[in-house]
Amino acid sequence: MKKILLFLSALTTGITAVTAQDEERAKALEVYGFVMTDIGYDFKSINPNWYDAMRVTKLPTYDGQYGPDGKVFFSVRQTRFGVKGWIPTPKGDVKTVFEFDMFGVGVDEGQTTMRLRHAYAEYGRFLVGQTNSPFMDGDVWPNTVEYWGPTGMVFFRNIQIRYAPVKDANNQVFVALERPGASADQGTLDTRTELDSVKGHFQLPDLSAHYQRSGKWGHVQLAGMLRQIKWQDIHTGGGYDISDSKIGWGVHLSTVINLGKHDVFRGSLVYGEGIENYMNDAPTDLGVEDNPGNPNKPITGKPLPITGTLAYLDHTWNKHFATAIGYSSSYVQNTDFASPSAYKMGQYASVNLVATPFSNAMIAAELQWGERTSFNGYKGDDVKLQFSFKYNFSAALYRHN
Repeated sequence: MKKILLFLSALTTGITAVTAQDEERAKALEVYGFVMTDIGYDFKSINPNWYDAMRVTKLPTYDGQYGPDGKVFFSVRQTRFGVKGWIPTPKGDVKTVFEFDMFGVGVDEGQTTMRLRHAYAEYGRFLVGQTNSPFMDGDVWPNTVEYWGPTGMVFFRNIQIRYAPVKDANNQVFVALERPGASADQGTLDTRTELDSVKGHFQLPDLSAHYQRSGKWGHVQLAGMLRQIKWQDIHTGGGYDISDSKIGWGVHLSTVINLGKHDVFRGSLVYGEGIENYMNDAPTDLGVEDNPGNPNKPITGKPLPITGTLAYLDHTWNKHFATAIGYSSSYVQNTDFASPSAYKMGQYASVNLVATPFSNAMIAAELQWGERTSFNGYKGDDVKLQFSFKYNFSAALYRHN
């Protein structure tokens, strides 16, 4: 603890803790986050690495895949920590953000370990680093308690270079070049030797943009995505070459509407091809297709069409109680050669009661339902009851004038 205090002191030389007299001074450093504990009961089963989330793509693809139904779970993986800094320059501050939670994914799937959320610097109209893609609308996320959230929502924090040609109180235009990447389902053709030597070859960044119009009534946003998905056949045996490239694209319409003093509607509709990794919960971007009549290219890839929907209502009962209720879905049009267990459709619904007994504290109960339909028609579903306890913290340091 002493080392942490010394480190913060070194970072903030010449900075004093904020007092009532400091309110007009420029902020220099903010430390923030929350401690959160989730306790619940899973009435059915899900991939054990996702015991504390309702991630639809991780539901079973056959009976008994994840063992017996009914499990109690405890988790602190939603706990979050972040630091924001404002570095002065002759032409304005450079804002920096570093934020992580403890929900392990990827190689850390199922672990309580650091997961990077944001890491970027913003100066004027430019931003460089990892944060929300312009293709998404972060305000559409409903006031749910469960960590992973609705399946049919665009949600992706990506490394990017972003420019904001318009950014005022009522209008916002973001344009970004983002880190590319895609995955493929080899399906029932996975035994074909032609696929053994295929590697992704991403030579161009993804291009994303959005326009948002806002006011006291809420906002509406229209976003677009364009990307090249390219792969290279690196085999040297001759006879065939299945190297190719396809165009992925998407259109995303979203809105947040204030329906009086107590209700907020959040909704979105997205359609595209080969944009699955920009969705909150969807699998591979490409499927494989047979290419008869072309011995030099017997197999090709197809960007998979996907449709995502979300509709949620946030209702405030009074200053201490609120409820979020809604539904979301995603539908993928698989190729004829998709594997039997390939993801075809996901559905997600939840309802909760959230209490804020005093400032910065939250206690909530939430009922969640999810269903996964595979390409072969199998449906795996799950129901969870979750109780969450959360306390927010924040401390700011300010520069002297």
